[in-house]
Amino acid sequence: MRRLPLRQHVVTAGRALALGTMAVADTVLIALIAVSTLFMFVGVIVAFPPTVKLVRWRTKLARRLTGRWLGAEVPASYLPPPPPVRPQADGWYRHERQLYKTPWWPEWNNRAKWMITDPATWRDGFWLLVNPFVGGILALLPLAMVGYGLAMPWYWMPQVAPLGLVVAAAGLAATPWLLRFYGWWTRLLLAPTTRSLLASKVRRLDQVRQDTADSQAAELRRIERDLHDGAQARLVAIGMTLGAVEELMEKDPAAARALLAKSREASSTALTELRDLVRGIHPPVLAERGLGDAVRALALDSPLKVTVTVDLKTRPEAPVESAAYFSISELLTNAVRHSGAERVWIDISGRGKTLRVTVTDDGSGGADPSRGSGLRGIERRLAAFDGVLAFNSPPGGPTTATLDLPYALVTPESDTPRMPRWKWVIVSFGWGLGWLPLFPQGLVTMVLKLVGTPERSWFLALYLPEPLQWPLIVFNILLGLTLYSLAFALPLVHSQKHRMAQLAPGSLRLDE
Repeated sequence: MRRLPLRQHVVTAGRALALGTMAVADTVLIALIAVSTLFMFVGVIVAFPPTVKLVRWRTKLARRLTGRWLGAEVPASYLPPPPPVRPQADGWYRHERQLYKTPWWPEWNNRAKWMITDPATWRDGFWLLVNPFVGGILALLPLAMVGYGLAMPWYWMPQVAPLGLVVAAAGLAATPWLLRFYGWWTRLLLAPTTRSLLASKVRRLDQVRQDTADSQAAELRRIERDLHDGAQARLVAIGMTLGAVEELMEKDPAAARALLAKSREASSTALTELRDLVRGIHPPVLAERGLGDAVRALALDSPLKVTVTVDLKTRPEAPVESAAYFSISELLTNAVRHSGAERVWIDISGRGKTLRVTVTDDGSGGADPSRGSGLRGIERRLAAFDGVLAFNSPPGGPTTATLDLPYALVTPESDTPRMPRWKWVIVSFGWGLGWLPLFPQGLVTMVLKLVGTPERSWFLALYLPEPLQWPLIVFNILLGLTLYSLAFALPLVHSQKHRMAQLAPGSLRLDE
């Protein structure tokens, strides 16, 4: 950890004092939780939802302060709330076997059930129950060491003033480390679980599925309209023309031949329109040659000067290729129609399992996704594959659109990355030596100190001067707890990160 200036140490000490004060004040919330839980067990759950809301407000504050002060962002971990209650055909609202005239009671019951069955509710309660002890020790202990060190000359003798300054400086220097450990502990308990991430992902996939179904219905209507107004109309006209030819074959052969020539031209035009329609549904070059050659074919047909760069080691799946192809086609069309550009650069590359496409033009810029349906259509198309569209178009240009499709490329990487060696060393060290400072040099020494026994044996703290005995005892206890906590939590956090990386879109690597 880098050295911090004195001002930063003072700011850190102030934050530690605030966190420690809030941790001690959490005892009031613990009492409210105990009362509401007791009422719930006797059948009165009216007080439970308000208490849960209050606890969630407290944990939300803890997440925000942990992210702002300690640099450990902690997102919420709650399951999605229940949907609003809808009335039946007769206007009544049903909850299980009960009918209600208004939606108030069904929604209250659904929200109460949602809070009770959400594991994050009980994790919040456990964090709040332990926080006065852990938060109080980690946040207030270094400040207590500072106060103890500064007060040593008055409580003992003036000659120990240098020693007191050393103790105060040690407490001030240990504050950032203990706060970082407090942030890690808060994140461990309050971060999203695999279940909550999976529930959020299922909810998002439901929305994406609905958007995809709407887009497919609109696409089918467009194909139906193109067939009705284009090829179908021409085929009907050809049939009518051939009927007229049959009538003119004997009366006016010259007119019949002219109509046959028009029919041949109409059939050629209808064939061309059908080929364009098929190409708009799924281009044959995309199925046969892949995304790179299909985009190069687009570039050849474009009136702009288009440069295509492709760096793909593996070919994406056909649905992903189709989504990327039509997104690029839409961006090229926008560049031709609206930007006034002369050149377009298209870069297609693979980064791990992510397919990334960057389309840049030298047009006038100023494009706004909120004003047009084309870019919204691209976003909906990419959302079906957890893809995102990043769009940057300042006035005056250039316009850059970046398409990211995670998990689009199949790579031979292992699905279960091993824990780094340095973490295994910490785990082994924690389990192997954590008992030494915690028990004989910590808890046992503390008991002997409280009892006042003259026995010193090999308890090192009892051989020190009186002012240093308690600080060393507390330090040994904290050291042992820290070693055991790291040994237990490192494998757990590593596996949890891997599970969350599989559920969270775009998280392609683990921060080791």
